[in-house]
Formats: sequence, C-alpha cells, structure tokens
Amino acid sequence: MALNHRSQEDHMSEKDQVLATVEGKEITQSQLDLLIEQAPQDQQMQFRTHEGRRQLLNEMIAQELFYLKGKAEKIEETEEYQKEFAEMTEKFLKSYMISHFMSSVKVEEDELRQYYNENQDKFIAPDSVRCSHILVPAKQQAIDIIEEIDTGGKTFEQAAKAYSADASNKDRGGDLGYFHKGQMVAEFEMAAFSLNPGEMTSAPVQTQFGWHIIQCTDHKTNEIVPYEAARDSLHRFLLGQKQNRRYVAEAEDLKKQYHVNIKLGL
Repeated sequence: MALNHRSQEDHMSEKDQVLATVEGKEITQSQLDLLIEQAPQDQQMQFRTHEGRRQLLNEMIAQELFYLKGKAEKIEETEEYQKEFAEMTEKFLKSYMISHFMSSVKVEEDELRQYYNENQDKFIAPDSVRCSHILVPAKQQAIDIIEEIDTGGKTFEQAAKAYSADASNKDRGGDLGYFHKGQMVAEFEMAAFSLNPGEMTSAPVQTQFGWHIIQCTDHKTNEIVPYEAARDSLHRFLLGQKQNRRYVAEAEDLKKQYHVNIKLGL
C-alpha cells in the first residue's frame, strides 16, 4: 500500500511539475495541460507536440510579463481601464446570473416519459436497412465472387472474410449494421435500399472506394425509437423549452420589481 501511495505522489508531482517561473510565480505542467484541453480540437494535436508545448509555454510567460508590466504602470488606476473593467464585470454578471438561473431548471423523469408516451409519432425512426458488403478493388473480381456465392462455393459471410478489403468489418462477415438514408455514399445507398432482406446485388456496385457486393439482412420501417435511445435528445429538447419559458416568466416578474421604461415604439 505504501508503494502505491508513493507512486500516486510521484505521478501528481510529475503532473504539477514547475515548467517556468516569472517573478516567482510558477507556471505548472497541469496549467499547460489545461490550456491544451481548452484549445480548439484542430489545435490540440499541434500543442501536444514538443514544439507546440514550448510555444504555448512561451505564450503563458508572455501573458504573465504583460500582467507585471500593467501592474508596474498602474494601469488599473486609469480611467480607461476602470471603464472597460466595469463593462466587462457587468457583462459577466449578466451572463453568470442567467446561467445560474437556467441551471436551476430541471426536467423530471416522469415529464420525459409522459411526453414520450403522448407523442409517439415524433419518435418514429427513419427507414433503415442492415446490410453486409464485400469490397474489392476490381470489377471482375467482384463478378467472380458473386458467381462463387451463387453457385454455393462460399456463403456471403465466408466470402467477405476471405476477400473483402474492408478490414473494419470483414471479420464480421462484412456486416455494416443498420443505417438510414444519407449515411452512405449515394451509389451504395441506392443499391442497399432497393434490396429485400436476404437479397444480394446481382452485379457489383461501384463507389469511390471500389467495387461492392451488397447483401441486405434486414429492413426496418416506421419503427418507434425506444425510450432509452431517445431519452438524452428528448431531455435536451424539453429542458430547452422549459428553460425558455421560465426565463421569459422570470424576466416578466423582474419587470415588476424594477422600473423599466421602454421608449422604442414597436
């Protein structure tokens, strides 16, 4: 147990390693990591490189230096600074109070279930098919595989495992799972949705990825999305509606507490 405790301490000290000091103020590893996590997704990879981390550290140092420069020049005492600071404080307080108010609004489980049960027509899933495919680079190879399956030389699943170039699903017999319109490239989608369960394309289908042999294994239409699958999106929807109603009502109540004079005629 003592060894494990020591390992945790070592990990924490490594994570909070001091990377630089500016007039005695420490800039730590955890502060740098937090900035990287808060950066836009497309920049995070760059900042995680050795050079990227160095650039970010230099930026953190520069900000501390400008802070010290501002303190030395007593910028806080200038009229311009105080005016801008007051405006920023006001904006922050408005934003904070609205956010704080919104966070108090809750949607209970029984509200979710009641809405779901009373609005089943809003939870009908788009038509979907479940298909398997075999992807190969050449048309003639696809034709030969279709013939081999048709003559009983291999099942579709066996052929997918043996020949398909799609490594992401060949070990599952080419199974792509369920998908609805708009999720696949147009040529593949058109062929897939034209098949009945159990049918296979009689000719190869060409897409930008190569030549496909497609087999439909199931077709779902007008199915209601289960409650558990719909719950998260339903919660966001009802919470947004409830927050908006409460926000408008609260604003009207506040108008009774404070003097409001609207001069713009609308």
